[in-house]
Amino acid sequence: MTSQKPLPVPILFLLLIFFLAACSPGEEATPAASDGKLNVVATTSIIGDVVANVGDDLIDLTVLMPAGTDPHSFEPSPQQIAALSDADTVFVNGFDLEQTLMPVLDSAVSPDKIVAVSDGVEPIEFGGRDAEAGEHGQRYDPHVWMDPNNVIIWTQNIEDALSKADPDHEDAYHQNAEAYREQLQALDAWIQAQITPLLPLKVVTDHKVFGYFARRYGIEQVGAIIPSHSALAQPSAQEIAQLEDVIKQLGVNAILVGNTVNPNLAKRVAEDTGVQLIPIYTGSLSGPDGPASTYLDFMRYNVNAIVQAAQR
Repeated sequence: MTSQKPLPVPILFLLLIFFLAACSPGEEATPAASDGKLNVVATTSIIGDVVANVGDDLIDLTVLMPAGTDPHSFEPSPQQIAALSDADTVFVNGFDLEQTLMPVLDSAVSPDKIVAVSDGVEPIEFGGRDAEAGEHGQRYDPHVWMDPNNVIIWTQNIEDALSKADPDHEDAYHQNAEAYREQLQALDAWIQAQITPLLPLKVVTDHKVFGYFARRYGIEQVGAIIPSHSALAQPSAQEIAQLEDVIKQLGVNAILVGNTVNPNLAKRVAEDTGVQLIPIYTGSLSGPDGPASTYLDFMRYNVNAIVQAAQR
């Protein structure tokens, strides 16, 4: 997981602030939990929600990325770096989703405290532009949470990590994880029941985020506005023109645009092709008062949006 690239200047600056503060005699580092609970950090709001279901009130949980944050480009504040340094366990997605965050993690957190929740997931290999961009060997699609069966694997990894760090509460973590796995299994069955009658179903996404959903439920992700697994890439005019031709030829049902990306380019493609643009949630939950404040609600919201689009 360790990157060999030099640290970007903003990250170097943040790390310098953190280490100077840590060495200052006039200030104390953020204290560890005094209530006996584990200090746990999750990188994304989606991972944080799953961790919260397993850890419940036995952990003190910090989620690094606020709702609506693009995980591909996030950089932490000095306060968040301090939270990382005090953590007993840090949960990351893996598969290079947190690529911009890894230099900070490698500097502030002991490697044995970092847990990639996606360990054990059968990955989808990058292709095309993504394969050409690979820098550290084989690269995979990181958006594994689009299939609840992968989140069942997350749940097991989280249960194992929390039980290892806090063996006195192993039974409680197991009971919480079992209850949540049952909810994920029910979610998977519900999605199958909603999507199967609509097949064949063709969608275009803002970037290549629906691979695991498509593999599980049989929809066809015929293309992406940004032909990459990262929303940070930029399409060429030729790529946009080719995608619009494909959309018109194949009778695409909807263009899906996520809550963490700029929708302007997707809006233009929708206008050019006459295909409806459907807002969904992709890399982040909504705020606590929003329609996708938990992972279960996140998936239900997206599926309902797809179903409504297919029925129009």
